[in-house]
Amino acid sequence: AGPKTTWDGIYSAAQAAKGEGIFNEKCAKCHGPDGTGGDAPDLVGGGFASDWDAQTVEDLFNRTRTSMPADNAGSLTSDETAGILAYILKKNDFPAGQIDLPAVREALRQIKYVSVKP
Repeated sequence: AGPKTTWDGIYSAAQAAKGEGIFNEKCAKCHGPDGTGGDAPDLVGGGFASDWDAQTVEDLFNRTRTSMPADNAGSLTSDETAGILAYILKKNDFPAGQIDLPAVREALRQIKYVSVKP
């Protein structure tokens, strides 16, 4: 099957919905309620896409897991981080699939962030 990309339905709609709640609780105060910035960089749109394009979803996961939220870095669980990323992927118009985004680094390493639909 080859490596997956962000266009391959790598998260579920249910996981994104759960992630939205975590985002609202732990991320929105800095990134804004819709992820478009505020006191922190935006998590949707072209700027975000260009920052992560061609990197792995593991890179994004690790950055989020270890440095967020800024006022309590490293406090997110792996499952919370995966849920937040599922929500961010949804907000960036990547399609949902049937299974949750894994919270396992080895699996995330196999998924490339591709900002433009192939």
